[in-house]
Amino acid sequence: MIAALGSSLTVFIGFTCIMMGWISFMTGRAIANTWRPRRQVVPYCLLLGLANRFFVFSLFGGQLLSVSGWLIGSVYLVLVGFASHREKEAFKMVAQYPWLYERSGPFDWRERRHAVAEETH
Repeated sequence: MIAALGSSLTVFIGFTCIMMGWISFMTGRAIANTWRPRRQVVPYCLLLGLANRFFVFSLFGGQLLSVSGWLIGSVYLVLVGFASHREKEAFKMVAQYPWLYERSGPFDWRERRHAVAEETH
């Protein structure tokens, strides 16, 4: 497990999942806040994965060139970024177009029922 992560499990959970996960969360929200497409989350989070490897190496003595550690951390950061982007996008759609859309969950929206009924008449 430690060899695959390139650091201890405690460092992975504490630093990668919590600290860098928060940064990835905020990155996804910032991208969505400017109405940029979700695909832009990937390069930013991959760069965060590189920064994560460097910080784990320099602060906690982890392996710098751990490809599996970078890949596992980066996949986690990309997933967090995607989730936060979608959540913010759903919030913005409902906030900006409240007469057209309503929330249908934390990551989705749907057309308001009265807006659909008016179009059929």
